[in-house]
Order: sequence, then C-alpha cells, then structure tokens
Amino acid sequence: MEGFENEIARLIGEDLKKPVTYYWWPQTIGFVRNTLRARQCDLVMGTASGEELMQNTNPYYRTVYSLVYRTKSGIRAESVGDPTLKDARIGVVEKTPAVNLLRLYGITRTEPYQLNTDTRANNPARDAIEDVAAGRTDAAVIWGPIAGYFAAQQTEPLTVVPLVKEPAVARLQFNISMGIRSDEPEWKHWLNDFIKRRQDDIDRILLRYHVPIIGPDGALKTAAAIEPPGYRMDQYRAPTPAGLTGASTVTLAELRRLIEHFPDTRLVDVMPAPPRPADRPAPAVWVPPPRRSLPGAVWLPNVGYGSLSGEQERYFRAGLETVSHGDRAARLVFFCEPDCWMSWNAAKRAVEWGYGNVYWYSDGAMRWQEAGYGLETVEPFAGGASN
Repeated sequence: MEGFENEIARLIGEDLKKPVTYYWWPQTIGFVRNTLRARQCDLVMGTASGEELMQNTNPYYRTVYSLVYRTKSGIRAESVGDPTLKDARIGVVEKTPAVNLLRLYGITRTEPYQLNTDTRANNPARDAIEDVAAGRTDAAVIWGPIAGYFAAQQTEPLTVVPLVKEPAVARLQFNISMGIRSDEPEWKHWLNDFIKRRQDDIDRILLRYHVPIIGPDGALKTAAAIEPPGYRMDQYRAPTPAGLTGASTVTLAELRRLIEHFPDTRLVDVMPAPPRPADRPAPAVWVPPPRRSLPGAVWLPNVGYGSLSGEQERYFRAGLETVSHGDRAARLVFFCEPDCWMSWNAAKRAVEWGYGNVYWYSDGAMRWQEAGYGLETVEPFAGGASN
C-alpha cells in the first residue's frame, strides 16, 4: 500500500512481528461504528487528537494547513494575507479551517470542493491541487499532508507553503494521533511507547512524503536537519534519512509518475551482489544469483558502500557514464531495497560528481513488488569488476 500512514503502520507491524492488514471505510457518519467498534480493525491511523469517539494515543506528529501555488506564477506569498493573493482564485475544501482563514482576510474569490464524499472514489483535496497545477485556479489552501503529497506528483512545479505565520485565531495546526477502542489501556501504553521509541523513524517517513511537521519549538522540521553530513560507512540495512541534499526524494507513486511523464528516466539499482559462499572458494565455479529489479533498471552492484576502492569507483563512474549517455543532466533514479543506505550513498556520490538530476527512491524493489508491479531479471553491468 502506498502512503505514509501505511508505512508507519508497517513499522508497528514489524515491531510487533505481526502482519498488517487494512480495512477501508470513508470518514463519514458511522466511521468509528463500522471500523473500530465493529472490530474490523484495531487501530485508526491519522486521527486528530481529541477525537471523542475514540481513545487517542499520544500524538505522533503535528502539522498545519498549507498554501499551494504554481512556482512560475509570480506569487511569492508566505501568508494568505499576502497582497499578491488579493485577486487570486483560491481553491478550498468546504467546512474546513481553511474557509475561516479566507474569510479572515476577506477573500471571496474561491473555488469550493466538497468535504463529505466517499474518498474511495473521489478526492476533493487532490482535485484542488490538480486544478492549481492546470491553471484552473491560482492557489489552494489544503490540509498540509495532502497538499505536500499531491503537489509533489504534479508535472507543473508547485510551491507548498506551510501556513505557520498565520494569526493564532485561525486554528490551522493540529496534533495527529492514532485512534483505538476505549477499553484497551495496554494497547494504548504499547503504542505510546512505540511512538516515543520510533519518533525519528516516523519523522523520516513523514518528511519523505512531504508532510509539514511542526516541532515542539513551533518550527518546521526539515529533512536536512536529520541528514548525516557524510557517507554511511557501516550497518547499511537500517532506517534511512528522509531526504538527500542535492537530490529529489521520490515515493513509489512519484517514481511511477516520473517514469510516465519522462520516459528517458534512467533507473540505477545499486543492491550489492551476494558474496561468494565460504564453501565455494576459488577456483570452484560460483555464479551469483540474478537480481529481480524494476523493469529497465541497470544493476551496478557494490557501488553504494561508504568507501569505494579504486576499482569500485572506476566501475561506478563507467556505469553512470553509460547509463546517462554522458549527459550530466540525465534523470537518474537510485534505489536498492527499503532501509538500505547503499542507494543513499550512491545518489550522494552521483550528486558530488556533478549529476544534476538525481532522484533517490528509498522504498526499493521490494515495495514496488508489494504494490503489485512487476519485476524483471537483471544482470550486473558488464563494464568491469564491481567487487
């Protein structure tokens, strides 16, 4: 399943060592009755703290409504009260706090989107973002997690401004918790402990999905704040950062959209090749197993280590030169598997070598396959030894 709440739920399942299954129901009248109370599920992700129909865990993030506009529009607003928005047509979902904000500034040229709808079939907030990208509206004020996620999927560059500078009377910031049944105190205690232990991992997921996160000090958290300064040198299978300076971090949905709109996108798999087994020493013949990877990917094994030998570096440079056809502006997407620093290291190295359109797909081939998309067998790039 694609989405940051799904990934956080997956973390919970991994911690519990139990499989995660999903039960979908639109958030309309009867939502809690038909989900938690009917025991169709044990946990509701992403509920506002203070929800009276459910027992709330401690919040696992705080976020805010955001302003979205086309980057090339000439608008440079950091507040809805900016003069450049005076005559703008602004999209807004009905009956949300964003409506009150627009009224506060006397803005009446609005494009309303329906709130109460079956979001399994319709997504008004997504429609509002797409209308901004298409030029049907000038801007939109949308719930921050939705704004960041869908804005990143548009081919038209959009600017997303978390509205942290608006007056306090316009309540736009909310703590987000998990919802559970009221008679399960042990479950609540376990979840609160999980949130405390895994907060950094949760933040990484949220930031990777472009969710604006407000820290305890009231400031926005950024991916750069939790990004290490150098290469990862060991323990490569561990939670990775939310982003990479100089590269664009893409989710599965964003990667598919990138491939769809830019067919010349090059996919670079840097999963290391399995080492020769101890019971097959040279000169015994041993052929490493082939790799199952994304369709069209070029496999450059063993180039994601924090320190490369001279031979590994020459192999990596030759591979990138071949994949990019010598074009430093080529779109290069680096990946391996979830929680694998190899792809982060490789993408970082490509940025430092002067490649200008580097993308990092941290979910890797496993998440691609789990989403129902096919893999194909690939062989290592034959430009020289890689180990």
